[in-house]
Amino acid sequence: MAGTRKVNKKKQIQGEPILILPVRHMVIFPNVIFPLSMEDPELIELINEALINRSDVGVFTEMERPDKPYQVYKIGTRASILKMFHLPDGSIRFLIQGSERIRIKKLVQKSPFMVAEVEQVPLKVENTLACEARVRTIRSLLKTLTSQSQAIPQDYYQTISSQRNMAKFADSLASNLEISTREQLKLLDFPSLDKRLEMLLEILNREQKILEISDEIQRRVNSQVNKSQREFILREQMRAIREELGEDEEDEEEDWEAEIEGLRKQIKKSGMPDEVEEVALKELERLEEMSPIAAEYTITRTYVDWLLSLPWSVETPDNMDLDNAKKILDEDHYGLNDVKDRILEFLAIRKLRKQSKGPILCFAGPPGVGKTSLGRSIARAMGRKFVRFSVGGIRDEAEIRGHRRTYIGALPGRIIQMIKEAGTSNPVFMLDEIDKIGSDFRGDPSSALLEALDPQQNRDFVDHYLDVKFDLSRVMFITTCNVLYNIPPALLDRMEVIELPGYITEEKVQIAKQYLIPRQIDENGLKKSQIKFKTGSINHIISEYTDEAGVRNLERELARICRKVARRVAEGQKETTTIAIPDAVEFLGPPRTFQEIAGIKDEIGIATGLAWTQAGGEILFIESTAMNGGKNLMLTGQLGEVMRESAQAALSYIRSHAERYQIDPEFFQKHDVHIHIPSGSVPKDGPSAGATIATSLLSLLSHKPVRFDVAMTGEISLRGRVLPVGGIKEKVLAARRAGINTVILPQKNEKDLLEVPDKIRSRMKFIFVEKLNEVFEHAIRNSQSREKDNRVPKKRRNDREDTEKS
Repeated sequence: MAGTRKVNKKKQIQGEPILILPVRHMVIFPNVIFPLSMEDPELIELINEALINRSDVGVFTEMERPDKPYQVYKIGTRASILKMFHLPDGSIRFLIQGSERIRIKKLVQKSPFMVAEVEQVPLKVENTLACEARVRTIRSLLKTLTSQSQAIPQDYYQTISSQRNMAKFADSLASNLEISTREQLKLLDFPSLDKRLEMLLEILNREQKILEISDEIQRRVNSQVNKSQREFILREQMRAIREELGEDEEDEEEDWEAEIEGLRKQIKKSGMPDEVEEVALKELERLEEMSPIAAEYTITRTYVDWLLSLPWSVETPDNMDLDNAKKILDEDHYGLNDVKDRILEFLAIRKLRKQSKGPILCFAGPPGVGKTSLGRSIARAMGRKFVRFSVGGIRDEAEIRGHRRTYIGALPGRIIQMIKEAGTSNPVFMLDEIDKIGSDFRGDPSSALLEALDPQQNRDFVDHYLDVKFDLSRVMFITTCNVLYNIPPALLDRMEVIELPGYITEEKVQIAKQYLIPRQIDENGLKKSQIKFKTGSINHIISEYTDEAGVRNLERELARICRKVARRVAEGQKETTTIAIPDAVEFLGPPRTFQEIAGIKDEIGIATGLAWTQAGGEILFIESTAMNGGKNLMLTGQLGEVMRESAQAALSYIRSHAERYQIDPEFFQKHDVHIHIPSGSVPKDGPSAGATIATSLLSLLSHKPVRFDVAMTGEISLRGRVLPVGGIKEKVLAARRAGINTVILPQKNEKDLLEVPDKIRSRMKFIFVEKLNEVFEHAIRNSQSREKDNRVPKKRRNDREDTEKS
């Protein structure tokens, strides 16, 4: 027969060893009463021992997969046994009440049950006002959740809301929420009340989000069911009305048969391939046998409509007049000869061979150079339709290939949707920002593009929704990107890359005169006679108000000026406004960009390097200094790992050749070397600064100045070889803009100078090197001529002023 036993608690002395009661899949919190059951004889013996001694027990959560029996977490709760019941089957049930958080310090006994020395975990309240604010927010959330869901009983909300002690409020809430044991342990382990309340608030916010999503799903399902029921009721009412009027349903059947026959004729006339036509007719037969109120009817009818809406045999004839195509391309874009030549070559091949496949082009370049607008211009020159789809940020493969028809609301992928929008089977199809495509658990969209962008496979492209082949071989695909390294190699291999590296200042001036200014004059309601821009003012806007490889910001600044002039005209101004440099400053305010320019004298430890950025090229100064210390190398300026390794390689080379360069070997043992690259807020990386860093270090250690009128680039090896780098065109143009006319380049980069405009190349001197000692020979002055060389000749100073003005 079951028995009941009340317990009189004996006062426990702080620091005494305590019996350890392991529990599974639950966490006991202080100030909360829990009912527990025990069947294990060892644990029943432990409870009896506690009752005999009238002592507390330490309740600790047992690990889920313990290496040994009863292995527990370190954090737990001191608790007292309130009442115990003996059951007929030998097990016991008892009530237990937590009192305080404790942590195991040392295990004193393992058998027959665990005994441990524990320490109290004191409560920390860091910000009382913040805690009170969180408690109020939690109460408000609880009230909302109680009203929205039956999972939280009303009486529980009233009980917990009446608790005024914030610590007890948090423990009571944590013990009653349906959260994981791991989260409960985390709440128990927090000594800070602030953190406990903050975590409880996050959990309740999460529960509210889940509840909102569940409600939305339920509403959607109910809406679908209600729609079907409504259609059924309306059809039944129509049938009853016909019967009352004495009308026959034969007329409706005749209309239905006429509609099916009309669809059959459309399928025959659509020009579908035979296998697609067979699928369409089979679906039409299924449709004919269905009741219009059937759930499958709408799905099948939508599928047939999609098959009929695609341009299976509709094709836009290409404009084969090469002279006219070249004229259109020149009208829309300045320069970009490589792209224009490639388009004209494609048209020439189409003229000679009608069935040639569409090319897969990839325009790679910085923002604002005209990649997207170039696609529209190509379509206009070829006489084709143009469609554009930005794939940047897409993470779902179904966006490309569609959903299967088994899903509610399934649709074809964006490729098929855009083909339908174009209305032809051979549009110019632009996939914008292909380097920003993503992937997650829903699939990899870049893998789905592999078939569409492969000229050997896209003839048989299969969309998941259509589930039939569609020929994409006649489509001219153009993709755009800012950088190539983010594109998966398999996808990049399928495309013909054409790089648009950016415009030099002279090209930007011509683009502004021929395209941007006329467009902004028209968009702002002005006439050409009302505003004129001087070439010097355009140059000034480019150099002082924009910092880009393209012309997007330049057009923005020109638009600002046009708007201000438009306001003057609207206020009654009659005379023409001529924009000179002072006028540009008046309209646009003080200059907003800072262009690095070369120094005016040779200095020790400062070398001029060249860098490539997405906005074009830039010069950068590498500064070195030494101080008493212990052979440390310090690098500052937000340098990446590759650039740090280049600096280490440069220092190692110079140390290994100290005797050759007459450097005291003991210098490195007694001094620290510090290398800094200004513009510390801008991240920098890459190996191309190796030669510049080595030059700066040798100048510092040999006390010989570096020529201020020489810039350099090149990766270095520990053997002193100068290795080739990329971005030569942009770097050379950056040197020219900064007033530097002598550039040291790796020998193997000589071929890359062909990309530099002839008029720029003819005004500059290029020195090609293979070894670091050649770099030092051309970049570092001899100590005997240092004072002489530090003086800037008058002619050189005048040349520099002219360069800055231009």
